Amino acid sequence: MLNLFKNQLASAVHLSDEQVAAAVAQLVDESVPAEIKADFLCELARKIETPGEIAAFARELRAKSIAPPLDSETRARVILDVCGTGGDRLNTFNISTTVAFICAAAGITVAKHGNRAVTSQAGSADVLEALGVPVELSPEQAAQSLREHHFAFFFAPKFHPTFRHIAAARKLCAARGQRTIFNFLGPLLNPARPSAQLIGVPRPELCPILASVLQSLGIRRGMVVSGKVGDSWLDELSTLDENTVAEFYQDRGFSTSMISPGHFPIQPAALADLAGGNREANAEIVRRLLRNEDRGPKRDAVLLNAAAALFVADKTKTMSDGWELAEEILNSGQAKAKLEELAA
Repeated sequence: MLNLFKNQLASAVHLSDEQVAAAVAQLVDESVPAEIKADFLCELARKIETPGEIAAFARELRAKSIAPPLDSETRARVILDVCGTGGDRLNTFNISTTVAFICAAAGITVAKHGNRAVTSQAGSADVLEALGVPVELSPEQAAQSLREHHFAFFFAPKFHPTFRHIAAARKLCAARGQRTIFNFLGPLLNPARPSAQLIGVPRPELCPILASVLQSLGIRRGMVVSGKVGDSWLDELSTLDENTVAEFYQDRGFSTSMISPGHFPIQPAALADLAGGNREANAEIVRRLLRNEDRGPKRDAVLLNAAAALFVADKTKTMSDGWELAEEILNSGQAKAKLEELAA
């Protein structure tokens, strides 16, 4: 069946929702050869996936994930995820992970979905582990941590067991130099089903596409961002140049705009000032930021992205207010205390 779909895609004919469901069933079937899966995924990427296809893949794959048993009180809260898709290959430190601590310290329930490093030196799971925060929680443990501590990490392999049957095909695609739909599906598959999301993508043209997908998946408030850095793009808001932003709130349609770092009190900086390292080095960067010991360009990058996250979570009415609240949380030691609480 995947071969039939591959031929259809080669003719630039999009997949229907029913065809996506059939394709996903084949992709997670261990009896289907990895070569056939890879050929299909490569052809889908060459055609360029539509928002409808991405949303259909996300719905099918989320349905196959393990759902945490969230109680009604937790489910009634705003549940936020903040992450980048990866793939910018700019090797910055773990900005989104640092932002997640600030948001949790602000009282927001943060369901952080992630994995170990793929295109960077240290993924969110690697850094959290180095910080002493448990990452391989069971669904029950994750639900409890979310309820009691307003933070839980949802380690992707733990909640998406069928992905092991797709891994070989993805490696084949990578060996061919071809990205796949899985390069940006990760943030769409959070098993906690967040109600608010801030997603960073490495290409500005993906912002409206993924914003449209998020909205169709039932996210109530969302923002998809891509930050310019010279001739490259960061899967975070950039303090170094203009940012492309697509956002939506409740049932209103999404809008696309530009955000300039000049609207915030940001120090002059270069990409090298945001550089990360291995998991231990990045963990130490996070510690210093949360302890309020680093007040340089890395702090500015965290404050800008935290401003967006706090706004998306409806904690503040504007990003400027979000910047001020994030500063207050760092200055007061609340962010440091949240890390200590989670690592206890």
